[in-house]
Amino acid sequence: MSLLTPELLFALRNLPLAARQAAEGFLAGAHASRRHGAGLEFSQYRPYQPGDDLRRLDWRLAARSDRYYLRESEVDTSLTVNLVLDASASMNHRDAHGLTKLDYARLLLAALAYLAQKQGDAVGLSILSASGLQHLPARADARQLPRLYHALEAVAATGAFPEAAVLAPLTARRQRALTVCVSDLYEETDELTRLLGRLRATSGDVLLLHLVADNELNFSYKGPVTFRDLETGQTVQVDADQQRASYQTQLQAWLRDTAQQARRQGLDYHLVNIAEPLDGALREFLKRRQRMS
Repeated sequence: MSLLTPELLFALRNLPLAARQAAEGFLAGAHASRRHGAGLEFSQYRPYQPGDDLRRLDWRLAARSDRYYLRESEVDTSLTVNLVLDASASMNHRDAHGLTKLDYARLLLAALAYLAQKQGDAVGLSILSASGLQHLPARADARQLPRLYHALEAVAATGAFPEAAVLAPLTARRQRALTVCVSDLYEETDELTRLLGRLRATSGDVLLLHLVADNELNFSYKGPVTFRDLETGQTVQVDADQQRASYQTQLQAWLRDTAQQARRQGLDYHLVNIAEPLDGALREFLKRRQRMS
């Protein structure tokens, strides 16, 4: 199991560093095509020919052998990757270690952006909150990662999910892309479900990463507890010990129905416990990316 727990990464208080540490272990073998060129992984040497890119020349080998060879690698076909963050107030839920779903989502999306850019992808980010839609169009230039990191560091989870009209620009035109949505899937009606359906129709591939906290899954509360809805402010008092069995039965039914509904829509659904390292979610991203090559 990875030693880079979410709590440890978050404690760095350095999103670029945390993203790099979380993602670098997944670069090897990711989404390689069988064409040769200047990709991530070394494949073979071939003799230098006039007109070849000198940046790929192996100068150390030339110094030892007095011969000029180029390092060939397996080129990665580039994609457009659109990252979507649900920043409604329910993402402020904290686990037993004090980590919020929004904290985890920041780390996860930053790591995905780093991973995608290393593969040569154009990466964009859309943040959905009560204040509206914050959208960074997908780009592949070197300055895109700092833009994404800045937006993720500045985001605050507030209010309810935005209205459909606010989100219309996300599905205004068809573009083949891999869309990755990170959300806890708490909806008042079906506002997020409808958006994901439209994204599936316009982009073609949607990976849905459903965040849950360990204290939600295990209902690890004791005795009388007052719960407050983070979006509406409504409160309810329960005896946690008496309600645990009923709660867990209903939760498992909801999770099962949610997964089935997502898959009926053609979405790739993956449940993510925010107490676990980012590995599983990153692996799901790479699996989907490989299928699109």
